[in-house]
Amino acid sequence: MPVPEELLAQLRRFPDVEAPNLFAADSADRLILDEAGQSLRDARPGTVVVIGDRYGALTLGAVAGFGANEVRVHQDPLTGEQALAANAERAGLAGYRNCALGEDLLAGATVVLLQLPRSLTALAEIAEAVARYADPDAVVYAGGRIKHLTVAMNEVLGRSFADVHATLARQKSRVLVARGVLPVPQESTFPLRERIEELDLEVVAHGAAFAGTKLDIGTRFLLASVPRMDPSAERAVDLGCGTGILAIELARARPGLRVVATDQSVAAVDSAAATGFPVEWWGGGGAPPAARGGGVAPAAPTAAANGVGDRVTALRDDAMSTLADGSVDLVVCNPPFHVGAAVHTGAALAMFRAAGRVLRPGGELWTVYNSHLGYRGALRSAVGGTEVIARNPKFTVTRSVKGE
Repeated sequence: MPVPEELLAQLRRFPDVEAPNLFAADSADRLILDEAGQSLRDARPGTVVVIGDRYGALTLGAVAGFGANEVRVHQDPLTGEQALAANAERAGLAGYRNCALGEDLLAGATVVLLQLPRSLTALAEIAEAVARYADPDAVVYAGGRIKHLTVAMNEVLGRSFADVHATLARQKSRVLVARGVLPVPQESTFPLRERIEELDLEVVAHGAAFAGTKLDIGTRFLLASVPRMDPSAERAVDLGCGTGILAIELARARPGLRVVATDQSVAAVDSAAATGFPVEWWGGGGAPPAARGGGVAPAAPTAAANGVGDRVTALRDDAMSTLADGSVDLVVCNPPFHVGAAVHTGAALAMFRAAGRVLRPGGELWTVYNSHLGYRGALRSAVGGTEVIARNPKFTVTRSVKGE
């Protein structure tokens, strides 16, 4: 039976950003499902895996359109897990469970549906995991919009699969089909590790973590302002923490400061945990990664080398939703300027509003952003009085004070 178009058309992105030009299902989702259709029909229960499903189109399309059941799903963003759950409930569909990227997700899998990530490193980690844990005869259907596909994606898949070929394009989308699992390294390549000498810090990063093991230039610019941040602060948040570099450097600079490093990305929180924090998980399939078959969930602080393991906690959460109003003295933020592949300010604006909620009166939000975005007015509205602290040709650093 065909993919139920009525179902796909009714999917919502909520709680992620919603706008007229942002969609919960696109032509790449539809093409992946169509190309994998016969494999999905033939698949035994429990052998279909979906990776990177943004809002549930692949998972629910496979269940409703092709009779797949006991589907295992891995989504990096917490909002993706929450959107899938909400869409499944509205449609009256079940038959899936969330898993971490690892053996629990992929053991015995014969069909893998994948929305191609834009990061080649993220794709490499996924491909290696499939080759390591899935059935040797597994077939991967990896699709995306043509404008986001590159020849390098074929090359990355070709390191883990003997046969990689592209399907015919349709509606500006294409699918790469990969099969023939190749031998994998005895030890997993991921997470990656690299020392940042200028910070005297070893960073650990899973493939989908923003900036990987590098110090991105926006974070570097904001770090220069750490000495000017509220010296009386007792509790701080690194909002959208990535691998947690800002959180570590804040804690290093302030011996009495406790820091929550929070992100909605599984890859980010697992990376931050591996870099050396205790880790907490909340909501939307957010059990500790060890309980979900993968990831890093240290039972005790492991950041002795950094000297901050007892004062920094990594938290998977969506825009600090689990933190109480007025409970934080200081927030630092290097917000994204896109939602998925679309350039959109919605995610950043939601983070500013969240900061305004959790900051105590007089608390500070320090933000770094691309100067052309002109966020100063939005920061003033969401938090309070906002001044420019530093500016270079690319970035602006601002300080916003709650209630001013």
